[in-house]
Amino acid sequence: MIVKYVESLHNGIQTQVLSRYAIGYILRGTKYIYDGDKRQTLTRGDVFYLGIGHHYIENCPEGGQPFEQVLFYYTPEDLQRILMHLNITYGLNISNEHSCENCRNRTHVYMPAWNSLRNFFINTNNYLRDEEFRHDETAENIKMTELIYLIASHEDCCIKSKLLSNVDSAKENFEQIVYDHIFKDISIEELAKLTNRSLTSFKKEFRRHFQMPPHKWYIRQRLMHSRLLLISTSKSISEIGNECTFPNTSHFIKLFKKEYQMTPATYRHRHLSTVPGEAQPTLEEIAEESKEMHRVL
Repeated sequence: MIVKYVESLHNGIQTQVLSRYAIGYILRGTKYIYDGDKRQTLTRGDVFYLGIGHHYIENCPEGGQPFEQVLFYYTPEDLQRILMHLNITYGLNISNEHSCENCRNRTHVYMPAWNSLRNFFINTNNYLRDEEFRHDETAENIKMTELIYLIASHEDCCIKSKLLSNVDSAKENFEQIVYDHIFKDISIEELAKLTNRSLTSFKKEFRRHFQMPPHKWYIRQRLMHSRLLLISTSKSISEIGNECTFPNTSHFIKLFKKEYQMTPATYRHRHLSTVPGEAQPTLEEIAEESKEMHRVL
């Protein structure tokens, strides 16, 4: 439920796949969270929320010191149990009227921690140094309850809005099934059956959760992952296409260019160049893409 991560080396961009929700705090260093073409920068003292699914992150040590963060993982059942306890025992009435583009469209949000929350995480970090605490389920539950209280009783904000949206376990099950099949060759009809919904009901609920049709969302998620592989591995264009569920390389190149206005090879060289804009694709990659595009034409 509570984990401290310490990274002494800079390991570049990584994919983090979560099957539970998480709230974390940066103790030291810089954390980058990638969202499409944008990169959010989190530094010491920032609190963040990560939803279920894939996240592209980069943890950077600074000043010769390791990167450090504390993460609390929880399920809707955990959250519901704690909120009910706070309401019955302490009469905590919870409301939330906050809504913004971040909350609606992103599976992660972040902000500077307020004083009481910052002190809480610093205190938790001290507890985590004690081996007995890390194996004490009761102590972990108490700390989790304290965290939920500090957020739920705070003024409306992105972190609070995301936390309270996690109470619905049916929503978690739906989202988990969707995320579990991003890189699997499965039809929308089969996904609807897995969620015990008709095709019409599935499409309607999908749009409510993800703000776009299933087919478009899945393509976008796969293309986002392909971008990460292009700049973090030396795999070929065709290998990356296969890994991201685009077995037809020419189709993959066409979709990539439509989404990002450049071919995969051009994207790779632009982002790996030490001098932005100067690097060009190799002749081999140009030939590969040209050959594949001609197949389409």
